[in-house]
Amino acid sequence: MPVIENARILILATDGYERAELTYPRDELLRRGAKVQIAAPEAGRIRSWDETDWGDRADVDLKAADVRIEDFDALVLPGGQINPDKLRQVPEAVQVVKDFVASGKPVAAICHGPWMLVEADALRGRTATSYPSIATDVRNAGATWIDEEVVTDQGIITSRNPGDLPAFVDKIVEEVAEGPHAR
Repeated sequence: MPVIENARILILATDGYERAELTYPRDELLRRGAKVQIAAPEAGRIRSWDETDWGDRADVDLKAADVRIEDFDALVLPGGQINPDKLRQVPEAVQVVKDFVASGKPVAAICHGPWMLVEADALRGRTATSYPSIATDVRNAGATWIDEEVVTDQGIITSRNPGDLPAFVDKIVEEVAEGPHAR
């Protein structure tokens, strides 16, 4: 069970990620001592969506197809409407989520990020939250949806929106310290 200072965190995203939902967890986890890497379908840089228009870019450290689950302690899935909708169409990205869930390591998804958990069939029988507009999708995937800032169910962490980011990151840190959860 690693402490956050020794943890290796993977963020999986693509063009259209909600800027705050990638930058806040990345920066805060780095500040707390974790090593954070970004994976995307392709190498290079990915571009954020910042409220009403395209925002800045983030460097990609590795391609989703090259992710080795054993190299990381947790997975973070930022939201934004565009990002997870594009990612759930990339088989390698969906496989990363499935592999993390199967490993029992913490998986954290915020806003529309739980769409990736839906696509990976990771919510059946669990309790979760999300941005309200995808609550029906979460329910249809077999989860009990509740409206709370952060919900954790056996290492699956979900939050609703950028206003929940401080609690979301605190829960990631807590779950990383707990280590893998039996599935």
